[in-house]
Amino acid sequence: MPAKTALVTGASSGIGEATALKLQELGYTVYGAARRTDRLHGLTDRGIRPLAMDVTDDASMQAGIEKIVTETGRIDVLVNNAGYGSYGALEDVPLEEARYQFEVNVFGAIRLTQLALPHMRAQRSGTVVNITSMGGKVHTPLGGWYHGTKFALEALSDCLRVEAKPFGIDVVVIEPGGIATEWGGIAADKLEKSSTDGAYAAQAAAVASALRSEANAKRNSPPSVIADTIGRAVTSRRPRTRYAKGFGARPLIALRRILPDRTFDAVISRAIGLAR
Repeated sequence: MPAKTALVTGASSGIGEATALKLQELGYTVYGAARRTDRLHGLTDRGIRPLAMDVTDDASMQAGIEKIVTETGRIDVLVNNAGYGSYGALEDVPLEEARYQFEVNVFGAIRLTQLALPHMRAQRSGTVVNITSMGGKVHTPLGGWYHGTKFALEALSDCLRVEAKPFGIDVVVIEPGGIATEWGGIAADKLEKSSTDGAYAAQAAAVASALRSEANAKRNSPPSVIADTIGRAVTSRRPRTRYAKGFGARPLIALRRILPDRTFDAVISRAIGLAR
């Protein structure tokens, strides 16, 4: 029987890179996708197959899936990891940027899933892994558009899980907490571009500082924590529907579940340095 095949998006660094290597270690033929394949040299040197893919470009996604199926005859695991954090006050962020945040974090993941599902149905097996975030269950000020994408992907994953079950396809949600990647710096940059001046400037300064905090960076978990979790999920006969892993994920999600809305608002505001 041929080796199982996996596609990991956003594979050029962080969680995606670690996941590609983990799945290869588990015996999968792994395709690592990124917009810029020159950033995949570290993976290609270790046997990961590079794939140029922009999850906002339908043609590149179609071509990628066709290439994988043509070369291997199957697709067993899709890890929808590509994404970024666009922070800024809801009032400040241009709708063009808000739409692009949804294009990357939601519509790209779901479109790629649409393209992979017919092949998984034909096999009567497969696993779709959607990387959401603890930010798909909790909220922070100035993160509305980002949280909106992750809440949406959580709901879409729940619906898809029920729809895909009769065809032998599992849908797994991974909810990372604080992970040592480039994400915080990118989110802070977006925040400062949108809300450094004006009514939300004080909040923006506090949130950007929290996103770049060295103390948080030291506490954050390595990407391998998420990669190992994905490895366990895709090799499990009956994977859990959700895995919350990484710094702060479980306690914050639990707090959100039990605290009243305004109490949680106050807790999260104090945690990031906003006076309440």
